[in-house]
Amino acid sequence: MKLAIGAQLGETGVPDIEFIQRAEALGYDSVWSGETWGYDAFAPLAYIAGHTRKLRLGTAIAQIDARTPATTAMVAQTIDAMAGGGRMILGIGTSGPQVVEGWLGRPWGKPNYRLRDNVAIIRKVWSGERVTHDGREVQIPYAGPGALGLGKPLRNGTGKTANIPIVIGAETPLNIRMTGEVADGLLCLHTVPRQLPEITGLLQEGLARRSDGRQLKDLEIVGSVRVVISSDVGRTIQKAKAGIALYAGGYGAKEMNFHKDAFAKRGYAAEADRIQELFLAGRREEAIATVPDEYVEEEILIGSPERIRERWAAWRDSAFTTVRIASDRPDVMELIAKAI
Repeated sequence: MKLAIGAQLGETGVPDIEFIQRAEALGYDSVWSGETWGYDAFAPLAYIAGHTRKLRLGTAIAQIDARTPATTAMVAQTIDAMAGGGRMILGIGTSGPQVVEGWLGRPWGKPNYRLRDNVAIIRKVWSGERVTHDGREVQIPYAGPGALGLGKPLRNGTGKTANIPIVIGAETPLNIRMTGEVADGLLCLHTVPRQLPEITGLLQEGLARRSDGRQLKDLEIVGSVRVVISSDVGRTIQKAKAGIALYAGGYGAKEMNFHKDAFAKRGYAAEADRIQELFLAGRREEAIATVPDEYVEEEILIGSPERIRERWAAWRDSAFTTVRIASDRPDVMELIAKAI
């Protein structure tokens, strides 16, 4: 089990370097940066690389619709080179259609095909060979509408690049299987330890299609858990419900909300439907009250240090290879480092 933290950008967009350096000193393995429609995922990692020595640098996630696959490959290899090599982890995935079409200005299309195309092209870029790809959603050289027909296959201008792990943020069975088939690991969202047998089973199905001999033990499985030291467990649970209801009820379209789907997959389908119904009707307080206490307790470690250590054991002893600790408190970071 390896420990990880987030990039801690806060409202300023500047990583909390003192916090991150403390994590490195405590033996944390990696730091992860994400993106939605604000700060991007890569720039903070370049900044962090200049202030740390060995922490691995992961994107969780870099949105594939925000960049071409070749650009994604170039940015990742540039940061890895500046960091001294062997530190970058490229986590990729896709947001929902509201963001893909509404913010990034790209068609939703078929994300599974697009993820496959991205992984294949990025690896070709890093191989140092000429890059050609005739995928279902991405083609290189481009020969579609508006093309002049002058494109030609090019090689990476830096030559062959050291192998950077590619991990995929996936939630659906289709994409989890595909992750096992083509990637180096899985980034999980809203996943708790009791769900891992199903997740690893899907990964195994994908691994069975590979020809490189890789096994489940060779894959990264990255989870995340929020940790809150509190003397009032009940009050903290109630406060946490507001954010959970927002994700399940308001993030994404009524017809397609991956956060709501994840809520349902944990065995709370009726509650997920009701939360969305109430939230979209403007009855937010009722939506918040519908979130079950046990749902909160499964995905957030709350309570005294002793209670947290006891509940942390399920995460520590699970099939997760890395767990990101979601907290900006040094005492939480130290507590989990000692409990590993």
